[in-house]
Amino acid sequence: MSTTTTYSVSGMTCGHCTSAVTEELSKLVGVQDVKIDLVAGGTSAVHVTSESALDEAAVRDAVDEAGYELAAS
Repeated sequence: MSTTTTYSVSGMTCGHCTSAVTEELSKLVGVQDVKIDLVAGGTSAVHVTSESALDEAAVRDAVDEAGYELAAS
């Protein structure tokens, strides 16, 4: 059974931003799908569907690698 977790990510402004975050998060083991509700210049909602709960540090690292910041939940 899969689980979907929503993370808040700040700094994204365009489709390229969402592509970069999606690409990095998709590299994490167990990730099945990534959907992003983009709020340009604000805090965007990133919905990650995975086989099991993801380690938040790994998610934070992936978002950082894409050049953005995981906002406090």
